[in-house]
Amino acid sequence: MPIYSIWESRFPGAQAAKGRAVTEAIWRDMPCFEGYLSHEVLIDADDPGHLLVVSQWASRKHADEALRLYAGHPNAHDANSLVSEPRRRILASRADG
Repeated sequence: MPIYSIWESRFPGAQAAKGRAVTEAIWRDMPCFEGYLSHEVLIDADDPGHLLVVSQWASRKHADEALRLYAGHPNAHDANSLVSEPRRRILASRADG
């Protein structure tokens, strides 16, 4: 069953543009991982430094493996250095699935 991996990042005002750029760079890399299906980057209408990424993976195993393999990537380090609080990941499944 597909799984959703939802990432939340909060970049302070001065870092919002850089945060968005590095987030988009991270997600441009994801299609190379096995089990990747899709993603959308969402920007909070009231706070441009608050981003959500909703991605879909073939399984939790695939989402977890991509996270493990990408954790040491420079883009992940850059995103972590720019946020005002730690990035969060939520794994979810569809209520009707």
